Amino acid sequence: MNADVTALSTDVGGLAPVRPWHGVAAAIGTFLVLGTVTAVWPNPVFVRMTPTQGFEVWLLAIQSVLVGVYVAIRRPRCPVRGAGFGSLLGFLGIACPTCNKILLFAFGSDLLLTYFEPYRLPLAAAGAAVMAVAVSWEWRQRTRTVTCPVGSSFGQPDGIGTGRQ
Repeated sequence: MNADVTALSTDVGGLAPVRPWHGVAAAIGTFLVLGTVTAVWPNPVFVRMTPTQGFEVWLLAIQSVLVGVYVAIRRPRCPVRGAGFGSLLGFLGIACPTCNKILLFAFGSDLLLTYFEPYRLPLAAAGAAVMAVAVSWEWRQRTRTVTCPVGSSFGQPDGIGTGRQ
């Protein structure tokens, strides 16, 4: 059993290492932390001011699984821009619009409930789609390079797209 776990987390055939336990921990942590912070379920720490519509838990689960897969297959030293942007969109789509103090301060509750609330489902779905694209990109790129060069942009060789020669 111990040899199987070691084999799963080592470099196999020139591919970047897969870290399944890191991915499982990231998926569970993402689900629990974001679900608690967004008050998708009742908890003593955070109170949701608008009721959930039913899609939040499912999209949170999808987002968490995608984050876990991304963490498991991520190549060292590579940027996480796509995954970070997808996670941010997913969080904004799942979160209570009037509970987000930054959005509330910037736009006001009337504006958020009128213009942001109806688009939370597409926003959360877009976040999951961006995250799925980031996972797909990372999966394809890991067959080409095991790690990203220092200072690289989206896995390009050092000097391309960075302004350095």
